[in-house]
Amino acid sequence: MKLSKKAEYALRALVAMGRAREGANFSIQELAKSEGIPLKFLEQILLSLKNSGILRSKRGVGGGYQLLVKPAKITLGEVVALFDGPFDPLPGRESEALSNVFADLREQVIEWFSLTTVANVIEKEQQRETVSFEI
Repeated sequence: MKLSKKAEYALRALVAMGRAREGANFSIQELAKSEGIPLKFLEQILLSLKNSGILRSKRGVGGGYQLLVKPAKITLGEVVALFDGPFDPLPGRESEALSNVFADLREQVIEWFSLTTVANVIEKEQQRETVSFEI
């Protein structure tokens, strides 16, 4: 399975927004620059996230995008499904035997995606940052 660039960029943007204090506003320009996401691509992504109810936008001075849903409530599965559709490792199902074997994988991945949140990603990121090695 490979995530589309849209799904990857959406997750990166949500993680960046989730790191900030609650209620923080993000301009598309700042977010694109800090996360290395093409601006026009990010505009489409944030609009999709807004239309799905994950973000809200505010116009004018001090405006931008805000998380509408807390990072602990945003699952990776819902974001990936929004941009890539449902996970199916064997979409053609040409072989019944393979289809049955891959059904287990599909269920495990779907479960992991539904249990893993943006907050979990941020926590793992922070754990890695606090580890230091001394020689």
